[in-house]
Amino acid sequence: MAGQQRVYKARIRSTQSLKKIFRAMELIAASRIGKARDRVAAAAPYSSAITRAISAVATHSDVEHALTSERQDTNRVAMLVITADRGMAGAYSANAIREAERLRERLAKEGKEVVQFAAGRRAVSYYSFRKRELAGKWMGDSDSPSHKVAGEIAETLLNAFLAKAEDGGVAELHVVYTHFKSMVSQEPRVIRMLPLEIVEGVADATDDVEPLYDFEPGAEEVLDALLPRYIESRIYSCLLQAAASELANRQSAMNTAVSNAEDIVRNYTRLANSARQAEITQEISEIVSGADALANAS
Repeated sequence: MAGQQRVYKARIRSTQSLKKIFRAMELIAASRIGKARDRVAAAAPYSSAITRAISAVATHSDVEHALTSERQDTNRVAMLVITADRGMAGAYSANAIREAERLRERLAKEGKEVVQFAAGRRAVSYYSFRKRELAGKWMGDSDSPSHKVAGEIAETLLNAFLAKAEDGGVAELHVVYTHFKSMVSQEPRVIRMLPLEIVEGVADATDDVEPLYDFEPGAEEVLDALLPRYIESRIYSCLLQAAASELANRQSAMNTAVSNAEDIVRNYTRLANSARQAEITQEISEIVSGADALANAS
């Protein structure tokens, strides 16, 4: 009985230590989620403005540009998957990777070869474990992405798209990320970013007559200047959405972990008390039995 008590008490202590860690991680995620949501909101005006500019050029010009034209010289497509650097975030990374695997299967059925890129240590580990080659990987700041990282990713992907077929160029660019809808709802999404297919953020259809535009020095030069910035802003937006989703998932997962730890502590405390009562009962029985034996002997 005494041995059982020691086992239960040891488990209680270890669970309480884990509970403290879970609580700390929950509080850290809670303190960061507000800032992450603010960054998502702050990036929206710029993204909307550059999207409208791209829409205006695409609508009011007939220029054939590399970033808006379908490529027929290669069947390779690039896919960027955005996940977390750390665990303890529930099924956040697993859901994004699962969505990426479904996209890979669909592209393979279409006869396309996937060139894999990964942002986040979880995705890098997943593909490395399965011996899949990564054309590019970024790790270290999944819950607080910077413009610098977004710029590096955008430049790498643009270079892959603009490269010649014999140099490993790709015909399409797909991004898999988790869209932050609310604290209780985050949705894995797939967007085809290149070639430019559907421009988001265009004004709702109204009866107003659209203005006419004149581009200086020319529509092609404007596209050359705007589209790389547009891609960078979209990548940065995806990273911010993913960061907010990661923190929301981590806060929820850690809150659940704390509740589970408290349940485990209560269960082991009850078992330890039962073992202690059983030990006391046994000792009393032994004392009574010994006293009866002495009384009978005399």
